[in-house]
Amino acid sequence: MKRYLHDITIAQEAIMANKLKSVLTALGIIFGVAAVISMLAIGNGAKQEILEQMKQVGVNNIIIKPIVSEDLAKSKEDKKAPQKYSKGLCMADVTAIIKIIPTIRKVSPEILIDSYVIQGGKRKSAKLLGITPEYFKLFNLQLQAGDIFNEYQCNHGVEVCIIGEGLKTKLFSKGSPMNQYIKCGDVWLKIIGIMEKRVFSSSTNENLGIASSNESIYIPIKTMLMRYKNRSLITARMFSKGWDDESSTEKKAVNYNQLDKIIVQVNETEFVNTTKEILQRLILRRHSGVEDFEISVPELLLKQQQRTKDIFNLVLGAIASISLIVGGIGIMNIMLASVMERIKEIGTRLAIGATKKDIIIQFLSESTLISLTGGFIGIFLGIMLSVLITKFSGILTIVSVFSVIIAFGISVAIGIAFGYMPARRAAEKDPVESLRYE
Repeated sequence: MKRYLHDITIAQEAIMANKLKSVLTALGIIFGVAAVISMLAIGNGAKQEILEQMKQVGVNNIIIKPIVSEDLAKSKEDKKAPQKYSKGLCMADVTAIIKIIPTIRKVSPEILIDSYVIQGGKRKSAKLLGITPEYFKLFNLQLQAGDIFNEYQCNHGVEVCIIGEGLKTKLFSKGSPMNQYIKCGDVWLKIIGIMEKRVFSSSTNENLGIASSNESIYIPIKTMLMRYKNRSLITARMFSKGWDDESSTEKKAVNYNQLDKIIVQVNETEFVNTTKEILQRLILRRHSGVEDFEISVPELLLKQQQRTKDIFNLVLGAIASISLIVGGIGIMNIMLASVMERIKEIGTRLAIGATKKDIIIQFLSESTLISLTGGFIGIFLGIMLSVLITKFSGILTIVSVFSVIIAFGISVAIGIAFGYMPARRAAEKDPVESLRYE
């Protein structure tokens, strides 16, 4: 054992005697390990983000949204097309879905309007959502204080609300908002609950139908219809603005949908696609054949997104691994050059009693020590790079112990594998010829 330790000491002295060459040799390993760790961190962050979004959209949820566009408005006004009129997405659709489709577990209608809230002389913009208690179960939302709407409040349109944690911080920084009143629009609402804070990814939440709970105000949907907005009602204001003016040359899209969204939760995952098809036919029939709605399954969209990101991360990981291999080739080249430079040293050691095994261990130790040092530096650089990516680009990165062990293990393995051939070549030198070498 002492003999082998002596060989390793000689290798260490050789590295220290050629610091610049050793650093340049290790650069490939350093950048390779850093690249592998940072790429795997990006992949882990993407996976975590997808899992969080899975929780936010709920399990087996189907989202039905109305289509409100100028193209749809123009097609309805086309004189050549048969005139078909739809009531739009409404509460009657919700009742029909509950009664007709047996695979449904929960249904939650939703109305969303941009509003403002006033309290204590402070005015803040806010999202006002009219919902049912099922909404909280569908999106796995929890309250940090208070209770959700009871049956009486839902059925009678009582002026009560639940606010997000963000609004609580902005409006009630010094006290509890429970049982206090806020003015939202023209209506005073009593606060009966506060949502738990939740982190949302704004990049994809809009497409997935997720509304941030932190800046939102939740009220019973009947309160919304009675005291704020009911688009299914024809009012005098609509006529005064020429809402039904057939002579108007400019046709604008009119949102006649009572609801902005219907969230449907299916009992089992295997029924999701079938239920989606049934919902499509059911609502199309109820809307007189007018396809003024769209149906999406957020969970399927997220899984597709996850598959795309997995492929992307696999490619990034493969590219990063190539840099490790290039670093290994660099080690081999430098070690081969080192063997040629130190032929007399090798001959002297063999002449005074060193065995071929001693020479192999000496040169193999050099390459392994360079890889170990490069691996440690690469780990530090990879972690720092991951932190900087999150800080400056906003991309979530998660450095796992597994990725560090994998990157470090590969770097050591490459040092041993690519250092063995130069070490073997050094050991096979003839001592007599080595001593004669000039």
